[in-house]
Amino acid sequence: MTTTSSLAQQLARPELLSMTPYQSARRIGGTGDVWLNANESPFANTFTGYNDSTYNRYPEFQPKKLIKNYADYSDLKEQQLLATRGADEAIELLIRTFCVPEKDTITICTPTYGMYAISAATCNVTVNTVPLTTDWQLDDQLVNKLNGSSLLFICNPNNPTGSTLTPLQLEPIVNALKNKCIVVIDEAYIEFSPQLSMASLIEKYDNLVVLRTLSKAFGLAGLRCGFMLANEDIIELAKKVIAPYPISAPVGEIASQALNLNGVAQMHSQVAQLNQLATNFSKDIATLDDIQAVYHSGANFVLVRFNNDSWFKQLSEAGIVVRNQTQVDTLKYCLRFSIGSEQEMKKLAAVLNQISIANKEKLTKEITQ
Repeated sequence: MTTTSSLAQQLARPELLSMTPYQSARRIGGTGDVWLNANESPFANTFTGYNDSTYNRYPEFQPKKLIKNYADYSDLKEQQLLATRGADEAIELLIRTFCVPEKDTITICTPTYGMYAISAATCNVTVNTVPLTTDWQLDDQLVNKLNGSSLLFICNPNNPTGSTLTPLQLEPIVNALKNKCIVVIDEAYIEFSPQLSMASLIEKYDNLVVLRTLSKAFGLAGLRCGFMLANEDIIELAKKVIAPYPISAPVGEIASQALNLNGVAQMHSQVAQLNQLATNFSKDIATLDDIQAVYHSGANFVLVRFNNDSWFKQLSEAGIVVRNQTQVDTLKYCLRFSIGSEQEMKKLAAVLNQISIANKEKLTKEITQ
């Protein structure tokens, strides 16, 4: 075992030895009966009609029904779509397609989704960071701070802040970079704020890419199915890089069902419920002691900044698992709460209230002693 490990370290690319992998919610883990740390949907929808008689055969490279249904849903041409293993694969495909290792650069606007930087690092591509402003908006001089980047990644709505950007804010950036850089808008959470989508501008700008997923609003995180939306030239280049069978047959079948008329209608109904739960939750906790800010969110989660770092542990002790963001410099004392079921959100609000009262009583006791 020692010899094998030593050989692996000798042969590995040096930069990988010190790299920290992306810390997904499942990788971090936790214990509890209320899981609100991965921005998953609380709705477990059911699907039928699997054709297991064909599973001895390789699946279609791009399942025709899946692509047609997503084209209908997104109001795009089929030639402008590429189905991928979640949006994560699309991120890596773009970097592998348009960035030369040890030469090219991507730009990200932090704090944001961590896989942009991880995917770049695994491809030995430099990451240029342009921080968001204090109110989580893009730097006014962003287009002048790209350092020659081939790709600019913008998450909208942004994870983990929940902040949003309108097409009126984003289109000038795409236009300014149309002969310089591909602008990638990650719309993983767009169903919760559909008015913000940039997908309708793909026909207009050949440097615009939009990423989508079925993991959030469609409640299919376990399926791992996403989409790259772009002009035909970008899609055809990405097809040269992607694996030969990226979408397994069961994934294609289930995803196609989720994207039919009934599936889309169900998604819209569930999104409306989750958006209302997010609004209610934000109001319920806004006045609690020790809370500095409850940030507006355009997604299925809410970012909250507390006055100290004790709340994550106290919630864990109460059986509630959330995402701790305090390790990020600009997110000190911040926790991200995924929007769960109505029952889960009521329990979360009640536990937060109990913790607030207990902390206040403890502080009062310490002062009077």
